[in-house]
Amino acid sequence: MPESGVSRAQQIPTPDTGAEAGVPGRPAPFPPGPAATARRTGLLVTLVLGGLTALPPLSMDMYLPALPAVTDALHAPAATVQLTLTACLTGMALGQVVVGPMSDRWGRRRPLLLGMIVYVLATAICVFAPTAELLIGFRLIQGLAGAAGIVIARAVVRDMYDGVEMARFFSTLMLISGVAPVIAPVIGGQVLRLTDWRGIFAVLTVVGVLLTLVVWKWLHETLPPAERHTGGIADALRTMRGLLADRVFSGYMIAGSLAFAALFAYVSASPFVVQEIYGASPQTFSLLFGINSVGLIAVGQINGKVLVGRVSLDKALGFGLAVIVLAATALLLMTSGVFGDVGLVPVATGLFVLMSAMGLAMPNTNAQALMRTKHAAGSASALLGTSSFLIGAVASPLVGIAGEATAVPMAVVQLVCALGAMACFLGMCRPWQQVAARP
Repeated sequence: MPESGVSRAQQIPTPDTGAEAGVPGRPAPFPPGPAATARRTGLLVTLVLGGLTALPPLSMDMYLPALPAVTDALHAPAATVQLTLTACLTGMALGQVVVGPMSDRWGRRRPLLLGMIVYVLATAICVFAPTAELLIGFRLIQGLAGAAGIVIARAVVRDMYDGVEMARFFSTLMLISGVAPVIAPVIGGQVLRLTDWRGIFAVLTVVGVLLTLVVWKWLHETLPPAERHTGGIADALRTMRGLLADRVFSGYMIAGSLAFAALFAYVSASPFVVQEIYGASPQTFSLLFGINSVGLIAVGQINGKVLVGRVSLDKALGFGLAVIVLAATALLLMTSGVFGDVGLVPVATGLFVLMSAMGLAMPNTNAQALMRTKHAAGSASALLGTSSFLIGAVASPLVGIAGEATAVPMAVVQLVCALGAMACFLGMCRPWQQVAARP
């Protein structure tokens, strides 16, 4: 693997000089040329892949301000409507496992375009869903199809870049995926001012159509036939079994997944907590959700640009998990009435602290896990993503188990997940042993 930091995109021939790498007769998507052309190409690829990375969080979070309205419109309990989030999240988890091997075997374009077309159709049907059960079913399909964007965007970056350039591009995609949850509830709240919850799915359908057309026109194949894999399911399962047998890897994976579940408990319950219990408007909820997401992004950027290289990842991770435990404990005390009727501001502050600490916990669990799996980074990434989404999907319906009049279940789920994450980190990863083992 070259370590010069030069992108593979610059090595692909231009339409005037030859065919796309490994695909005769098709123009090269990223031709070399003057600096201005390279900049335009880089911006185009960033926008396309950024759109693919942002689509799943948009699909999840634009819908959040509408959850109470969906409950009323479909005459369904809150716990049932929250299953629409669980279904979408489960689909994203399972879709990553399916689409990743498909793209390694048949290239990037075909699975991606197929996923985008299915996403558009499923989202359009959600617009007209007459029952909560049908909405849950097509949200599952929407998640399965939307997972193609998450997996293949990462794969395309790996196809095109090496070394420093690859790391920079991944950082950009992570920033975009962090910004999407900030703006998504705001957009959803504004859509609700003009129409009802079905209009949100109509907007997502239009976004899906536009992104599909952009992918079809500008994102060409990046995996030459000679580099595609022919291994079957048995090979992938053997690799994943070996990864799961690594106690430390599994510890980081489960700790990160439980932290994600604590975050998703907030995502699933906060529309009801903020709007139904504390009486805030959808626009106020969207603003608070955006502020919390900014906190997560800001702490994540501090982690990547300030702490990494100065503080060990395990120390930053341990501090982040400790803060999450403390914030979840405070939320449980406040929502259970130990301090009396505290109002929205203290609860919102506790949620902000919890969300911000995720900027230390989640990236560092992933980084520590992946650094142990250089031989199987793709399978390890699939396991990390699938585990996070599945555990988050289990946590989602639990926050509504006691109905819409109390936020205690949300705080309980968050505290249990936070304590579980800390226990896995200390009991399975045993960071003090890793420090002692270093020369």
